[in-house]
Amino acid sequence: MELAKIISEYVTSVNYSDLKDKEIHEAKRRIIDSIAVGKASLNSEPSKITERLFNRYLGDGLTLSGNSISPDLASFYNTLAIRYLDFNDTYLSLEPLHPSDMLGGLFSLGKDKKGKDLILSLIVGYEIGTRLCDSASLRKIGFDHVNFLEIATAAALSKYLNLDRNATYNAISISIVPHIALRQTRTGKLSMWKAGAAAEAVRNATFSVLLAKEGFTGPENPFSGNMGFNKLITELDLSKFDNLGTSKILSTSMKKYPVEYHAEAAVEAALNIQYQGEIRRIYVETYEAGVSILADKEKWRPENKETADHSLPFIIASTLLFRNMWLDNYSKIKDEKVIELMDKIQVLENDEYTKIYPKELPIKLEIITDKGKFETEVRSPRGYYNNPMSDAEVEEKAMKLGLGKEKISELWNMENMEVEKIVA
Repeated sequence: MELAKIISEYVTSVNYSDLKDKEIHEAKRRIIDSIAVGKASLNSEPSKITERLFNRYLGDGLTLSGNSISPDLASFYNTLAIRYLDFNDTYLSLEPLHPSDMLGGLFSLGKDKKGKDLILSLIVGYEIGTRLCDSASLRKIGFDHVNFLEIATAAALSKYLNLDRNATYNAISISIVPHIALRQTRTGKLSMWKAGAAAEAVRNATFSVLLAKEGFTGPENPFSGNMGFNKLITELDLSKFDNLGTSKILSTSMKKYPVEYHAEAAVEAALNIQYQGEIRRIYVETYEAGVSILADKEKWRPENKETADHSLPFIIASTLLFRNMWLDNYSKIKDEKVIELMDKIQVLENDEYTKIYPKELPIKLEIITDKGKFETEVRSPRGYYNNPMSDAEVEEKAMKLGLGKEKISELWNMENMEVEKIVA
């Protein structure tokens, strides 16, 4: 069975009336969160580089919605902003994903669209993206999770633009066949492309959907063909696409702290632990993904923000020293006290934790001081799907990032708002 056919049949059959109130509400939470995170990132160096480039050729005045630039470039800019701080949502399965990245594309094509259109299309994208993550691991074979983001975004945008079944099929094919991203983006010392990879994936999906909308056709059988994804990249478990619905957004997780998701519990543990005396040694036990992604060689001396927010040693050391984890922690990368404390940390894989991941994200923190041994364990951090943040916490985070209380109140009732006003 060809996956593009399964997806296109689902995309064209689902309607807003199929959505449950809790799913609609969860989509609103993700939209509010992503707008706040994206706006807070507009002064980041990668956003400014992109803005200078686009303004040089296309005119002044970029905002989160992209303004006068073409939709595909606006998708790149929007998604880069949403992704750069590593503070938007996550889904953890065989493969991880940041599903709200796709909002960058939806915002870019928001002209004449309403909040209901945005909500439905976003939920459709979550449904596809999360099931792709359930169907295979890309990380372990050297490919990047944004390949799944690209497919999910093509599905979401196809719904958004009301493409028929055939055009949706072509959009998915055009999005994935020419654009296979490598995992090198997320190994060793990280770069601005950590966020740029997601931005490029959403840009590719946006352009693919616009081509398909005009009648441009893509390769047949992009997944099942003899040179397709399943043959050359990895075999996807199509049983994960049985009983497609609208509830998978409820299985995704939000971030309370601006760190890679496998470190959320580490921040919580470091904030919770009560110890006395001078630290001699710190032992961290966690699951395989936490060790392999956040504690490889380059993560012990991060030289930039992109690497530091994926560094378990830096995150734990800076949280313990400053009793906080927020964006300003990353200005302390070269702090001698942080480096000194990082050298006292040892990260170990706990086989029992690996077995339970991703149902839980367990971590144990043990601090040895001249006064004795102190330890704490966190099983699922605040914000994980089984320990969700409250609406008040979502609002608090958004306001701390600079989104006004009045704007947030308005967004809770976004169904009939114009998307351009939602993003403004």
